[in-house]
Amino acid sequence: MSEYTILKDGKVVPVADVLEWGRWFEDFENRRVAKTEVGGIEISTVFLGINHNFGSGRPLWFETMVFGGALDQEMDRYTTLEEAVLGHERLVAQVQGMAAKGAAGGHEEIE
Repeated sequence: MSEYTILKDGKVVPVADVLEWGRWFEDFENRRVAKTEVGGIEISTVFLGINHNFGSGRPLWFETMVFGGALDQEMDRYTTLEEAVLGHERLVAQVQGMAAKGAAGGHEEIE
């Protein structure tokens, strides 16, 4: 598979032209899978566009990261869109659980 990929209809699609990839990649909405805020803590899941498994094993095309709170910089990577969506939901639930135990905080989906 090409080093450069885009996300098309939920599937990772290789592109041969780095300029085509760059044009697609610069629009962040092309890459956003999900973004959720819980009491001022952001959980973001994105398509990376380049395989972030720099060794052997399954390719890692997606990433979820937490920004803020006790889990700040917590990160997981995934091979498929389906895994990424489930991973996002798992980290949201984890942050919500921590917020419920330690401090009040609402849950707001950000489109």
